[in-house]
Amino acid sequence: MTTGADIIAGKLHAAGCRHAFGIPGGEVLSLMDGLDRAGLKFVLVKHENAGGFMAEGGWHADGAPGVLLATLGPGVANAVNVIANAWQDRVPLIFLTGCVDAAEAETYTHQVFDHQQLLRPIVKASFSARLGALDAMMDKAISVALEGQPGPVHIDVPINVAEGVTVERWHARPRWSQAPQMVPDGPDLDTALELFRTAQRPIAIAGVDAVNEGAGDAIRTFCERFGVPLVTTYKAKGLVDERADLALGGAGLSPKADEILLPLIRQSDCVLLLGYDPIEMRINWRAPWEADAPVIEITPVLRTHGMHAVRATLRSSVKAALGQLSDARDDTLQGWVNGEPADARNRLETLFQPEDAWGPARAFHVLRDVMPRETVVTADSGAHRILVSQIWKCPSPRTMLQSSALCTMGCALPLAMGHRLVEGSAPVVAFVGDAGLEMCLGELSTLRDLKIPVIICVMVDSSLSLIELKQRKSQLANVGVDFEETDFPSVAKAYGGHGVWVEDEQTLRKEAADALDRKSFTLLACRIERRAYDGKF
Repeated sequence: MTTGADIIAGKLHAAGCRHAFGIPGGEVLSLMDGLDRAGLKFVLVKHENAGGFMAEGGWHADGAPGVLLATLGPGVANAVNVIANAWQDRVPLIFLTGCVDAAEAETYTHQVFDHQQLLRPIVKASFSARLGALDAMMDKAISVALEGQPGPVHIDVPINVAEGVTVERWHARPRWSQAPQMVPDGPDLDTALELFRTAQRPIAIAGVDAVNEGAGDAIRTFCERFGVPLVTTYKAKGLVDERADLALGGAGLSPKADEILLPLIRQSDCVLLLGYDPIEMRINWRAPWEADAPVIEITPVLRTHGMHAVRATLRSSVKAALGQLSDARDDTLQGWVNGEPADARNRLETLFQPEDAWGPARAFHVLRDVMPRETVVTADSGAHRILVSQIWKCPSPRTMLQSSALCTMGCALPLAMGHRLVEGSAPVVAFVGDAGLEMCLGELSTLRDLKIPVIICVMVDSSLSLIELKQRKSQLANVGVDFEETDFPSVAKAYGGHGVWVEDEQTLRKEAADALDRKSFTLLACRIERRAYDGKF
């Protein structure tokens, strides 16, 4: 006997999904049971947003689309933030929601509203499940979620569809389309080849699309072969090991870094945009070069953002386009003979050195020193994220996870939990501010129940530091940004973890090292002064 829930769950299992996250309600019990029978472990969370971020963390770990389950009405509404995040941050997320049957909805209104109408602006597609067409629908849903720039896809599942017995034939093997590796062609290719062939000062900027393509090795080889320095967005940190001489680190939110990187880019006679999506960037990156600047954009999708102009657009995979550009240039022609990128790298290193005394930069440097190279870190939105994103050196892609397009708070802890749960071995550190942690404190109980050793570094200054800084710069009164201190170590202990106050480097070194050997979670409450981020980024 096969139910609609069995087909939906079986197709997700065939796509590589092994976990589903969410909060059940009566309308999704059959769907949840189907997921369990198909081999997807259901993880109960305390809020649907956390479930979606855990699903994203799992995707970064194993490459399978994330699965979020929510019941009708309030469950769907609760998840809007994480669905919008998946839309803007290019995350393939299958969002399963329960709903009452269409006929029942005509005369029963309790918790009933149009889920699809609510979600359509922030999903790539929204489907209403129907018996007899579930196999085709799931193929479409998974294809859409993964194709081009990945994103969320919504599937509304009526109770009678989930519970209904069906004779529909379906295929467990994957049948969704895989996008071909596009090869550049046309007049813009000729322009691009000539620009790069003769360039004396080429520079590259890489972004999230290059990460999702898996183009890191190709970019590293290309940059090393021709001496091309690389700037990345925060999501693309680690496409080239950030310890490498040609790696100029992440950019997008730090004005101090922009003062070094943007002038260097404007000196270039060939700017290569490698899967670069400026949705992560602050206003300094709006029109960052002249309209006729020698810019080559390599993109798998049509760019309609209007953030910058380009000379030549190659609609192509990054790897294929770099191959053609490489064939056009003599290996012996190295750029930047006066060493400007090396000077920029040295200046960037100097900008973000640790404080002489205790402070946030020192804490981040200490943790980078103590943690193994393979450590995966996550960062919540706030002042700490900008600073740690400039300091933390990533050896490979997807080793620093954050919401850098939507820039939502409350993401770092569940991202870390999801990654550790699915990947299972690499150390994981979540960098959060005190306000961000307060938004998802309940998930410490999820962390306790999962019995995974996530390390939480919370910067405690009793303030929304980034907003307070903007408020002060605008010469506005201090309103609604400061609050009282929470005893986070005691909270951690109440939830079954280890918590400790940290106010100096020696304590942080010891506690961080001890956390690596602990089987339960560790919360490092790093107490810093208010306004400790002034002048830091």
